[in-house]
Amino acid sequence: MIKGARKDIASSYGNEEHILIQSINAFNETTRSLNLMHERLAEWYGIYYPEVRLGNMATLADLAMVLNERSSINREEIEGVLADPQQADSVYKKATASIGREMGPEEKAALLAFADLARSTNKMLAGLDTYIKAAAGRIMPNTVYLTNDKIAAELLAKAGSMERLAMMPASTIQLLGAEKALFKHIKFGSRPPKYGIIFKLPEVGNAQRDRRGMMARAYATKICIALKADHFSKNFIAEKLKKDLEASTKRINTKEIKPRPQRPAQPQHGGWGRRQDGFENRRQQWGGKGIQGGRSKGYKRFK
Repeated sequence: MIKGARKDIASSYGNEEHILIQSINAFNETTRSLNLMHERLAEWYGIYYPEVRLGNMATLADLAMVLNERSSINREEIEGVLADPQQADSVYKKATASIGREMGPEEKAALLAFADLARSTNKMLAGLDTYIKAAAGRIMPNTVYLTNDKIAAELLAKAGSMERLAMMPASTIQLLGAEKALFKHIKFGSRPPKYGIIFKLPEVGNAQRDRRGMMARAYATKICIALKADHFSKNFIAEKLKKDLEASTKRINTKEIKPRPQRPAQPQHGGWGRRQDGFENRRQQWGGKGIQGGRSKGYKRFK
């Protein structure tokens, strides 16, 4: 029995889909961490060179490695990082006339170590991106063709396995990633979600507000078919699905949208999911006397 269980576990984890799940989770978590690191580096570096502002935070980490001590500023090194002579000249003039704090030896060592960490993290993220593109193309070619490698991998990570994802209906695929909004709708009666991870698709996210739900439904339907082809038949049918999807999106974009009827006001909720109007209604039923006023006449209080 134990040998059989070990064999089943080994066969289940022998599939590359679990590696893809770990990779996309690592990619998303590292991206969030890297964004925080870039924000911290921008604030930290701004103490020494407040005039130097770059839109690309990854370039700022490279610039910090060559532009740190004010006494040894080299324009050629700055141009080597920015690859733009005009921008390098502007940064050089601002840095030489900066009003920021002078960088001490210990401060320089700490700042350069942090900048180097941001650079190495960015390189590691690029390696994860390369692997995710290759692995998603091997495991889910039809789904990747309809969406992209990141969205396909995130759908797989939410489902947990390719078999489970391929067995899901289109309505479930449409809402993958919107679990919090769905539970809020079930518990508090708020508006139901119309899309989850699919919202990251430009065709869905950039669509008009009244057409996003229809666009997400059209994509979820074709993705459901593509997933079944990826897992069961292994046939590449994405080109036909893409043509059908383009026709559906064109029809949705040209469809006349009827005005939505006004939604009735929802009752307010207090803490722990309780309705605030419930207690007041009970007080009115009890004659405004609370629980004591709701006792029946035949009830005798025990003394």
